[in-house]
Amino acid sequence: MTADLEATIAAVRPADEVAMAAARDLQARLTKPAGSLGALEELSVRLAGLAEVCPPPLPTPATVAVFAGDHGVHAQGVTPWPQEVTAQMVANFVAGGAVVNTFARQAGADVMVVDVGVAIPLHGGATLLDANVRRGTRDLSVGPALTRDEARAAVEVGVGVAAALVESGAKCLLTGDMGIANTTPAAALIAAFTGAGPAAATGRGAGIDDATLERKVEVVGRALALHRPDPADPLGVLAAVGGLEHAALTGFILGAAAHRVPVIIDGVIATSAALAAAAFAPDAVAAMVAGHRSAEPGATVALAHLGLEPLLDLGMRLGEGSGAALALPVVTAAVRVLHEVATFDSAGVSEK
Repeated sequence: MTADLEATIAAVRPADEVAMAAARDLQARLTKPAGSLGALEELSVRLAGLAEVCPPPLPTPATVAVFAGDHGVHAQGVTPWPQEVTAQMVANFVAGGAVVNTFARQAGADVMVVDVGVAIPLHGGATLLDANVRRGTRDLSVGPALTRDEARAAVEVGVGVAAALVESGAKCLLTGDMGIANTTPAAALIAAFTGAGPAAATGRGAGIDDATLERKVEVVGRALALHRPDPADPLGVLAAVGGLEHAALTGFILGAAAHRVPVIIDGVIATSAALAAAAFAPDAVAAMVAGHRSAEPGATVALAHLGLEPLLDLGMRLGEGSGAALALPVVTAAVRVLHEVATFDSAGVSEK
């Protein structure tokens, strides 16, 4: 499959109802009370529908793709963190020293880092892909963050990364992100796609005081009033108020869905991209697994709009793919049940 956006969208199909019915039937015959595994049972059913087979493949090996970019809206004072931290953290990811690296090692997942829009040119590394579309976005509060061509190019970076990982054997993809000020475009995207107000979609990001939060909400509102983004035109929404990593994550999610591979969605940046992916191809939601509930309020708004229930709720707001990596063993467990738990007949256990 190419990195072409239209071809990828065309390849996204609904969940397979026959495989889902088979998974529900198998769950009912396993040696446990019906429904006793709660959300894990429905997750296993969804993953069977995605894979079009019961039981679905185990979601291993898995890779976290951390898409990194910078943001012109940083100039509006929406965060106290200097923009240089984006490039510094990318180097930390490549060196294996970030939280996402630690959690990925624990879960047995690989980490790759994709420079799709970092302002400072980066030095190479074995796990760093240079796919820079431009050196950071423009300020979304005074004009479009990206041209449509730039937004498309970033989406297609994500499509290509997903395709390459699946072709190299990945059975599960995890979303990661890095970009100082990137919760501001995420809030604008969530408001644009869900209709939520700026205050409901905007949170404190990496930690800001009340005055900065008020400024951030005002910036998001100003951007929405300026661009009036149309959720029926997801590429236009991404260009007007998105970030390069948000656009790339959109393509990454679409790529996973096109290849019938589950994609574990991380925090507020990833959920804003998931909204864009669903706007491009509504059936892409079948591939999405909500890893955790970010403490950012916009994430809950986005998950509700997508109809997804998060697996974990730990009050986290780090990003990087940290919540997705923590959720991977839970996803694996849900699938392993269908592969390994005996049925009442095979185990000679009496049913009620």
